[in-house]
Amino acid sequence: MAAAFLQARFERLGVDAVVESAGLLDPDRGVAHGTVRALADHAIDVRPHRSRSLDAATVEAASLIVGLERAHVREVVVLSPATWPRAFTLKELVRRGEAIGHRRPGESLGAWLARAHAGRSHHDLVGSSISDDVVDPYGLSDEAYEETAAEIDNLVARLVALAWKESPFS
Repeated sequence: MAAAFLQARFERLGVDAVVESAGLLDPDRGVAHGTVRALADHAIDVRPHRSRSLDAATVEAASLIVGLERAHVREVVVLSPATWPRAFTLKELVRRGEAIGHRRPGESLGAWLARAHAGRSHHDLVGSSISDDVVDPYGLSDEAYEETAAEIDNLVARLVALAWKESPFS
C-alpha cells in the first residue's frame, strides 16, 4: 500500500523517482484482495503487482528505505548495515521529519535524511511499537484494510509534503 500511495503522489506532483516494493515473504505473490479493494477506493489499481523479496543490491541502491514495521527495518539493516541512516519505518520518518521540518531549498534528500537520522539508536528497532508500526491487516476484515489504507495514505501525504512537495527529488 505504501509504495502505491507514494508512487501515486509522486506522479501527481511530477516527482521523477523510482518507487519499488520488496518484502520478507515469498516472492511472486499477488496482492491481498483486501488491499486491492481498499486501494481501489483511492483510484489505485494494484492488481498487476507481484511481490518480490528484499535483496542487498536493491536496498543498497535505494536513496530511502521505508518499512511499515520495525521488523522490516531490522531486516534491511541486517541485510545491509550501511543503509541504517536511510532506513526508517514510515511512522518514524514522518515523526522525525515533522520534528526537524521540511526539506530546505537546495537540500538533498540525503542531507534531510541525515538530519532525521540524528540521534537514532539501533535500540530503537527492538521489538514492536504502536508508535512505529502500522498494523498489518492481512486476513482481517475489509474495514481493517480500509483503516490501514487511510493511515498509510495520511502518513505518505505528510512525508511527501515534508521531503518533496516544495523541492525537486534529488
